[in-house]
Amino acid sequence: MMISSKGRYALRVMTDLAEHPEDGYIPLKVIAERQDISEKYLESIIVVLSKAGLLDGVRGKGGGYRLTKAPEEYSIGSILKLTEGSLAPVPCIGDEKQCNRPTECRTHPVWQKLDRLIDDYVESVTLADLIKNQV
Repeated sequence: MMISSKGRYALRVMTDLAEHPEDGYIPLKVIAERQDISEKYLESIIVVLSKAGLLDGVRGKGGGYRLTKAPEEYSIGSILKLTEGSLAPVPCIGDEKQCNRPTECRTHPVWQKLDRLIDDYVESVTLADLIKNQV
C-alpha cells in the first residue's frame, strides 16, 4: 500500500483547517500557501472533501473552507479512504474478485490481518491527535 499525494495532501489540508478554527472560512489560496501545495491541485482535493461533507465552503469575498465537525470527529482513516479508496495492502483483500484461490492461498490470512491492523490504526487516529502531536 502506498498513499498517494492526494491522500497525503488531503490530510495536510484537514489538519491545517483543524489548527485554525478561529479563522472561520479560510481561502483556498491561504491553505495552498501554508501547505505549499499547488492551488489547482488543492482545488481538486477540496472538491472531494466538500462533496463528502467533511468541509463546508463559501464562495466570494470572505469565503473559503472550514471543517464541518470538531477535529476529534475525523479519523485519518475516513479521510484516506475517501481520497485513496481501499487501504488494503494487496489487491485481493480490497477486491475478493481479484483472488481466484483465497481458501488455498497460504498468505491470504497474513494480508487479512495486516489489513485489519492498518484499518484499526488509521481509524484510531483523529485530526485532533495530529494537531496535538499525539500519534
